[in-house]
Amino acid sequence: MDVVLINGTLAEGDTVVACGLHGPLVATVRSLLTPHPLKELRVKGSYQHHKAVRAAQGIKICAHGLETAVAGTQLLVQRAGDDLDGLKLEAMEDMHDIFASVDRTGEGVCAQASTLGSLEALLQFLQSDGVNIPVAGINIGPVHKRDVMRASVMLEKKAAKYACVLAFDVPVTREARELADDVGVRVFSADIIYHLFDQFTAYLKQARADEAAAARAQAAFPVVLKIIPTCVFNKKDPIVLGVEIEEGVAAVGTPLCVPSAGGVELGRIASLELNHKSVDKAHRGDSVALKIEATNAAEAARMFGRHFTADDRLVSRVTRKSIDVLKTHFRDELGRDDWVLIVKLKKLFGID
Repeated sequence: MDVVLINGTLAEGDTVVACGLHGPLVATVRSLLTPHPLKELRVKGSYQHHKAVRAAQGIKICAHGLETAVAGTQLLVQRAGDDLDGLKLEAMEDMHDIFASVDRTGEGVCAQASTLGSLEALLQFLQSDGVNIPVAGINIGPVHKRDVMRASVMLEKKAAKYACVLAFDVPVTREARELADDVGVRVFSADIIYHLFDQFTAYLKQARADEAAAARAQAAFPVVLKIIPTCVFNKKDPIVLGVEIEEGVAAVGTPLCVPSAGGVELGRIASLELNHKSVDKAHRGDSVALKIEATNAAEAARMFGRHFTADDRLVSRVTRKSIDVLKTHFRDELGRDDWVLIVKLKKLFGID
């Protein structure tokens, strides 16, 4: 790797300590190279070998185990009497703030940039107010297959929306693109942070919408319904009634039961009509016509007038799982009174 020797002397056989992406790196210098006079260090060609070099100059160091060294960080040399553990801590100081912002055990995207400074800027942006995107992995340099595999861990953690690589100002190899398509990892690439953010937030919004749509079948919005006696249109499956919403939210897909009749389950709300128009939801104070469709043979046998009457209240049959679904995907759709009703229903059905 290329380094700038700022002060002192570096020789073959010296032990060097560098900052790595996954922790401190310790290696033994195998050889020291410099370009021939009048040639630049970056130009490929033949080099001069040295037993030792003195500061200040640019040199190439050949050593094993430095593949993950972070460009732009300091390289330290261990001398007689130096504490190796102390040198490791000192070498990692440049990455302390970055590692503090990464949760490798939790859910989050993988962030990748061209330099240490670019990575710092990207992480600061992702964690700023109004953005707040969790990061579970970082890297510097082009996106390779191993970076895609690291991001695919989110698929195993059932956090598919975070199975992403945010590549800021770095190329993405063809092999990485192909692997990402195969395993289901999304790779977003841009040279401007805001463009990268716009790409990811548009994707995240759609991913959350898809999750909510898939979870809606398991949701049970809290509701208490009063039957309007003069609006009983069909007494058996599918039961069609006119009701007044006394509390909560009536939503298509919500399972209903009759607590006063011993917890008789009727089925799910198949459709709602408010003012002769089909709606997905209706709220407290609304009078609506609803159709209840059975989901099993027992529910199909329920009949108005035999198993329940207009004096009974219909309530949503909430469960621990349905409440968790509401908290995860539909929290913003419920008001304070709706959450108070959920507490009442939890007590009614003995849910911890």
